[in-house]
Amino acid sequence: MNIYEIPGFPIDEELISVLEQNERVRIERIVSTGQKSDWYDQAETEFVILLEGRARLVFEDDNTITLEKGDTLIIPPHQKHRVADTSVDPPCIWLCVFY
Repeated sequence: MNIYEIPGFPIDEELISVLEQNERVRIERIVSTGQKSDWYDQAETEFVILLEGRARLVFEDDNTITLEKGDTLIIPPHQKHRVADTSVDPPCIWLCVFY
């Protein structure tokens, strides 16, 4: 698999590919093209690398973080957040490690 290879457009929903998973860790590649999310309240820590595009995350305390290509972020367990905006061109390509 090439991490940057994306199937044809348009993409109506985020594409989530589980690259590796065991009882302690899950690694996902997520492709977003303008999608927004509901609130997440995850039991795991999430380490995020935005490989391509731009995205804006909003946290429960109204803190907003904008990620650009190459930015990383650690989201602790149960830190409520949502994806408020993602770029379409270029699409967002996320590499997320849940542990």
